[in-house]
Amino acid sequence: MGYDVHITRTSNWFDESGPKIGIDEWKAIAQSDSDMRLDGYASVVVGDGSVLRVDSEGLAVWIAYAGNGVNGNMAWFDFRNGNVVVKNPDSMILGKMWQLAQRLGAKVQGEECEVYGADGAVVG
Repeated sequence: MGYDVHITRTSNWFDESGPKIGIDEWKAIAQSDSDMRLDGYASVVVGDGSVLRVDSEGLAVWIAYAGNGVNGNMAWFDFRNGNVVVKNPDSMILGKMWQLAQRLGAKVQGEECEVYGADGAVVG
C-alpha cells in the first residue's frame, strides 16, 4: 500500500465534479520542465529479481530528485482521473509537487484532504 498525495484542482482530490487537470496539459508541463522526464511507464526490480512494470500515458519521473535509486526509490508522478499522484512523497517531492501545482493552477492534497505548501509541510 502507501499514502497517495495529489496535485488537484478540485476541492477534494476525490471529487468527481469540478475542474480537472487535462492529460495533454500535464504532459506539456512535464515535458517543459527540464527536471522531469515523461516516460509513460515505471519499472522496478522486486525482491525475487523480476521486473514490475506499470504503463500509464501520463507517468513521469522527477530526474533531479536526490533520492532516486536510494533503496529502490524513484520520484514517479502519475496522471490519474484529472489529478497527478505521487505515492509516499517525502518533503523534497512534496516541494516539487507544489511547484508543479503552481504552474497548473492547482494545490497539493493528501489522501486525508490535508494541503501541503512549498516546503512540503502541511498548511491546512
